[in-house]
Amino acid sequence: MRIRVMALAFALASALPAQRQQPNINTETPEGQLLQQIGQEEDAAKKLALMEQFITQYPKHDSNAWVYAQMVPAYAKANQFDKALEAGDKLITADPEDARSAHEILKTAEASKNPDAVKAWAVRTSEVARKVMSSPKAEDEEEEDWKARVDYAKQVDTYTEYSLYAAALQTPDPRKKIELAETLEQRNAQSQYLWQLAEFQFLAYLQAGEAAKAIALAEKVLAKEQTNEQMLLAVAGHYRSLKQNPDKVLAYCAKVMELAKSKAKPEGVSDADWEKRTTQLVGRANFISGAQQFAQSQWATADQTLRAALPGIQDDQMMTAEALFYLGVANYRMGEGGDTDRIKEALAFSQKCGAVKTPYQVPCNNNVRAIRARYRVQ
Repeated sequence: MRIRVMALAFALASALPAQRQQPNINTETPEGQLLQQIGQEEDAAKKLALMEQFITQYPKHDSNAWVYAQMVPAYAKANQFDKALEAGDKLITADPEDARSAHEILKTAEASKNPDAVKAWAVRTSEVARKVMSSPKAEDEEEEDWKARVDYAKQVDTYTEYSLYAAALQTPDPRKKIELAETLEQRNAQSQYLWQLAEFQFLAYLQAGEAAKAIALAEKVLAKEQTNEQMLLAVAGHYRSLKQNPDKVLAYCAKVMELAKSKAKPEGVSDADWEKRTTQLVGRANFISGAQQFAQSQWATADQTLRAALPGIQDDQMMTAEALFYLGVANYRMGEGGDTDRIKEALAFSQKCGAVKTPYQVPCNNNVRAIRARYRVQ
C-alpha cells in the first residue's frame, strides 16, 4: 500500500499546474501597498496579520483569491486548521475550478486529523476535480495545456478516494469509519480502496451495532472472494439464526476451518497468539456447524462437531452454554435410540451447562431432573 501511495503522490506532483500568479501590484494605491507589505514580510505571524487585514479591508478585491491561497498553508503551519479550512472555503468559492488549491486544502484537512474535515474536503475536492474534468477547452487555451489540466484533475479525484480510505483506517471511532467508507462508496462504488477497506468497514459495523449492514457487506465480499474468516463466520451464523441456507452455513464453516489451518503466520505474531487465533476460529466454525446439524436432528454428527468446538469457545460463556445444551439433548436422543451409554453423557453435559448462570441454565437443569427421573442415574 505504501508503494501505491508514493506513486500517486509522485504523479500528482509531476502533473501540477502552474501556481496561482501573484497579482499585479499598484503601489500607488493603499491596497497595492498592503499587498506589497504582505509579499515582503518575513515574519509568519505578522504576514498572517497583514493578510487578515487585507481581506477585512478589501473583501471584494480581485487579489483575494491569491491572498486566501497564501493564508491556507500559513494557518496550517501555525496549527490553526479551522482558520486554514475556512480560508480554503473562501478560496474555492471564489475559484470553483481550482483543483490544485482544492487538493492542497484536502491535504490540510488530513493534517488536522479531523475525519469530518477530511470527509467534507474529499467530497468538495472531488466535485472541483470533476467540474474541471467535464469543462471544455477555453478558446485561448492550448490543447496540450487543457489535456494536462484535465489529467491532473482526474488524478486529484482519485486522490480524494485514497484520502477517505486513509482517514477511515486511521480513525478509532467506528461511526466515523463507517461515514468515511460510505462516503467513499457514494463517490465511486468501484473504487479500488473500497475493497481494501471492506474488512475494517465490516468490523466497524459490528462495533457500532449495525449487524444488518455488516452482513450485507460481508455477503457482497464473499460473492467475490472467500478469504476472510470473520466475514464467513458472520454470514454463516446469520443464516443459521434465520434458519436459511443450511448448505451454505456448513460450507462457509468448512471454509473457515480450511483457512484457519492453512494460512501462514504473519511476521511479528507469536506462535502462541497464532495458535490461539486458529483454535478460536476452528472452535467458532465447529460451533456454528454443530448447531446447524443439531437443528437438522443429525444427533451423532452434531455431537462430534460440538465436542470439537468446546476448546475454541471456552472464553465465550454464552456460546459454551449453548453448545453444552445441544450436546446434552443430542446425547439424550441417541440414548433414547438404544445407545444407553449416551444417557450418562447427556446428564454430564446438562449438569455442566446448568452450573453456570446463562439463559440455558434453567432448561439444562430441567433436563437433568428429567434424565434422573426416567433413567435413575446420578
